[in-house]
Amino acid sequence: MSILHFQGLLDSQSARVLVVSFGCREGAQIWLDQTGCKYDMLLDPERKIYKAFGLGSSYSKVMKFGSLLQYAEYVVLGQEFPDIPPRFLEDLFQMGGDFVLDEGGTVILSHPCKSPMDRPELAQMMATISPVGHPTSF
Repeated sequence: MSILHFQGLLDSQSARVLVVSFGCREGAQIWLDQTGCKYDMLLDPERKIYKAFGLGSSYSKVMKFGSLLQYAEYVVLGQEFPDIPPRFLEDLFQMGGDFVLDEGGTVILSHPCKSPMDRPELAQMMATISPVGHPTSF
């Protein structure tokens, strides 16, 4: 599924998506443009939000064999990656995550990534944000 498909599914819910980045504004804009992501981005250069959610940098998680093998497979398959100029690559080892908060700010889904490409299943995310009794089909 494409990022546009995922965005369409999320947009059909009463949820607000916010992308958080620790990078500079110019690098973030390049990433948004190249990925086609249309959501608002919050810049967190001091990584206060990252720290609040327990997200640190990890050389071992980023450089482990499984991650490198997966990147190699993507390259062989012709997968395109955002072409970010090196001057904007501040911390290649910063781990990310996916979190869903309810209207009161309570975390109702927490998925700190175990590797750079680790993300929760779309069905899990959608079940978390879909109103009770209104299942979303994929």
